[in-house]
Amino acid sequence: MFSSGSSQIIAQYYQFIRLGFEGYKRIMENCLENARALKEGLEKTGRFKILSKDKGVPLVAFSLKDSSKHTVFEIAESLRRFGWILPAYTMPADAQHVAVLRVVVREDFNRSLAERLISHIEQVLRETDALPSRVPVEAAHIIPADKTLDNMAENKAVKKSEREIQEEVALYWKRLVSEKRTGPC
Repeated sequence: MFSSGSSQIIAQYYQFIRLGFEGYKRIMENCLENARALKEGLEKTGRFKILSKDKGVPLVAFSLKDSSKHTVFEIAESLRRFGWILPAYTMPADAQHVAVLRVVVREDFNRSLAERLISHIEQVLRETDALPSRVPVEAAHIIPADKTLDNMAENKAVKKSEREIQEEVALYWKRLVSEKRTGPC
């Protein structure tokens, strides 16, 4: 006996019967294309580093290239006034110094919505550039292990360089995407 209703399972089954494999494939290809369009728009701003890949789940995870004045958390907060709710969070253990924004592209997220989101992000960037920094520099951006306060104070050996950290985050995302092989999403 299940503790929740089965209406979502029945609706999904109906959609699968109605659309078939080819229908789901078209939906996912469209989602991936819209995710690519969003990624390209973010890259054109020159302000973001894209961390997600074009394979697997249609999502775009990105961080600020320079977060010395403002953070992804401020951007996410500012985008809310336009109705966008973009999760901003730090990565799990051993990569918690990396803060990202994430957009999951669903079937109802079309090209015009992607363009509108990019437009709103550009507007938020212009507005935040005009504001004074709300956080100290040390807390605002990624600090490689060789530049952390502990290592500077104690002259400890370098644990991880910024490049190693970036490679580790990319590997984490690759593993996450490669493990998601079941189902349409």
